[in-house]
Amino acid sequence: METKEIKEKLEKVLEHLQEELTILRVGRATPSLVENIQVNYYNTLTPLIQMATINTPETKLILIQPWDKTALKDIEKAIQESSLGINPVVDGEVIRLSIPPMTEERRKELSKIVHEKTEDTKKKIRGVREDVMRDLKNKKNKNDISDDEFYNSQEELQKIIDEYNQNIKHLSEEKEKEVMTI
Repeated sequence: METKEIKEKLEKVLEHLQEELTILRVGRATPSLVENIQVNYYNTLTPLIQMATINTPETKLILIQPWDKTALKDIEKAIQESSLGINPVVDGEVIRLSIPPMTEERRKELSKIVHEKTEDTKKKIRGVREDVMRDLKNKKNKNDISDDEFYNSQEELQKIIDEYNQNIKHLSEEKEKEVMTI
């Protein structure tokens, strides 16, 4: 497997972690909290971001303004059924979501979730590493590559894996800090 191919796989794993961490609600209003909520719009599940303008005029408030005003009830229902745990308020042509402050218990819970997601990502990174190592060992056993090429490839792979593990650690620490900040 080429270095470029390996980095592409690892980049996808890292991007997935970033998306997962972004979704975690930390007491601040961000459009990413709601933009992927699926709304039943004319019997088709549609992401909210494709149906409305989403703004955060204040740190504790999200405003959702649907382009089609008839979708207000559908959006309200989708938000109520989501795992956000926030009750939407329909105010004329917009929906307001007030983000409640987080309790210490919720912060600790989120911290555990960050650790779980980090560990899952590390497992995926190890899986990519194991696949590449398997390919390298097969090539070595078939004499497609020399011992020197095998060991050099192993070292290069480990450097790449270490770099991505460092990125994962950095993302995790940043989110942890964000979650624990009052």
